Amino acid sequence: MNKTNWNASLYDEKHSFVWKLASSVVELLAPKTGERILDVGCGTGQLTAQIAESGAHAIGFDNSTAMIDEACQLFPQITFQEADAHDFHCPEPFDAVFSNAALHWIIDPDRVAACVARALKPNGRLVVEFGGDGNVSHLANAIESAFEAVVGRSLQHPWYFPNIAGFSTVLESHGIEVTHAAMIDRPTRLEGDDGLRNWVRMFGNHWLGEIPSDQHNDFFEAVERFADPNLQSDGTWFADYRRIRVVGRKIS
Repeated sequence: MNKTNWNASLYDEKHSFVWKLASSVVELLAPKTGERILDVGCGTGQLTAQIAESGAHAIGFDNSTAMIDEACQLFPQITFQEADAHDFHCPEPFDAVFSNAALHWIIDPDRVAACVARALKPNGRLVVEFGGDGNVSHLANAIESAFEAVVGRSLQHPWYFPNIAGFSTVLESHGIEVTHAAMIDRPTRLEGDDGLRNWVRMFGNHWLGEIPSDQHNDFFEAVERFADPNLQSDGTWFADYRRIRVVGRKIS
């Protein structure tokens, strides 16, 4: 995954919707007592803990030191490790691999799928949800336009947003049969008058890191100006989320 300096406190305080809206994905996983389940890109561990409540032996990993440190503090009874989805090895295979709102950060889907396949037992299941084709299209366009207006050059978004056919092809090339797939439109309210700015602060380091700090406010104002026609309603900001949800099983 892209290595990002995450603000774990901002994530939990202002963006908890990322994991709160994923309860149905955990239900789709249907974890069972005694199962070994790996949570890839676990963030601060909220969903790993939900999985563990079923009696499963849940392990979470993330490539962010800040996220793993926060997860360990919140849920000391669960094993969390810092690792990269592109290059991880497990001493024992898992009954299931789970991931929510993480795989859109990957750079090489083939490498990730190969690691996931190696981590699964035969007939082990995969349940994932993340940004799909068209995810945050208005928001990304607003950020890219604002960056160009302030900095004078273009810088496109860094995310992997596949369609169902493309992602299914990647999985099946590594022996994971797709048994269910859906694309879900999920416009999501951003909390507070500064909701859009907080979203960019949380997820927009790709751009912010290229802008001098004394120009950040100009950048935020430009983002809001470009986003306003599509992403504000009655004074409330929304993110135009579109999620891909996939269930599969390892067949070879």
